[in-house]
Amino acid sequence: MSSRVKTELDETELDEAGLVALAQRLAPLLGDGGVIHLHGDLGAGKTTFARALLGALGVGARIKSPTYSLIESYEANSLPIHHLDLYRIAAPDELEFLGLSDLAAGRFLLLAEWPERGGDALPAPDLVAHLAHAGPRRRLRLEPRTARGADWLGILGVRGAA
Repeated sequence: MSSRVKTELDETELDEAGLVALAQRLAPLLGDGGVIHLHGDLGAGKTTFARALLGALGVGARIKSPTYSLIESYEANSLPIHHLDLYRIAAPDELEFLGLSDLAAGRFLLLAEWPERGGDALPAPDLVAHLAHAGPRRRLRLEPRTARGADWLGILGVRGAA
């Protein structure tokens, strides 16, 4: 199997409620963990998507943006969850102190905002969400990178998923 699965969600426009609803529909599929990279400019909806996903997974704590802490960790249904925001990272080697290799062992879920700043220091994604401004709405394109990611989109019944 190739390292990149060719199917992806055609680009769609969503309002905030639609973005939240999609994240909530995805959440029950993540019980075995995985890696999701969230790409987009400031204010494109990355944190909104992550918060909706975490809330739907059952994270009961206040879901904080990791903009200044770089990482916020949670646990829901015995699943370790790590939400990263790498906006303030200048180089991937700055991530060494986070201990990602220890956090990304076994079953876990990793949500990474601004993953391009983490380079190879981040685990490869199962799913990449590309978010962009579209006036008051957001453009979203979901790109599976593994069979697991393609399965998630297929179960969701997303157009274009295998």
